[in-house]
Amino acid sequence: MQTRTGGSQRKPVRVLVVDDLAFMREAVRDALADTELTVVGEAHNGRDALTMYQTHAPDVVLLDIAMPQMDGITALGRLMRIDPAARVVMCSAMDEQKLIIRAIQLGARDFVVKPFRPERIISAVRKAAGYRERV
Repeated sequence: MQTRTGGSQRKPVRVLVVDDLAFMREAVRDALADTELTVVGEAHNGRDALTMYQTHAPDVVLLDIAMPQMDGITALGRLMRIDPAARVVMCSAMDEQKLIIRAIQLGARDFVVKPFRPERIISAVRKAAGYRERV
């Protein structure tokens, strides 16, 4: 399998995408297309994300911060209690230092600010999955 970035074969990575905006979930799906990163589920709030995490057992969760019913910071805290080894990348339009620090304290592996470049999402998910980027 060749990746869009020209890398060699890599183990497929299962990704759960959590964002309340359908067009953002679609943008992530498009960014991950033609890579070893496969979207295995989508949720539109943190509460649904927790259920889907247990159902789909993804390798990485891409989790928005601002969502209805349960925000990403709350969902992250609960997810880490369910699975302390969960690999989560936070994603938000809000570039607030306090939220980034809180997410990292709770266990997030990385933080991507919207609007994002597809390469940044790919890199963050690969890094969270444990891949080393090639120079």
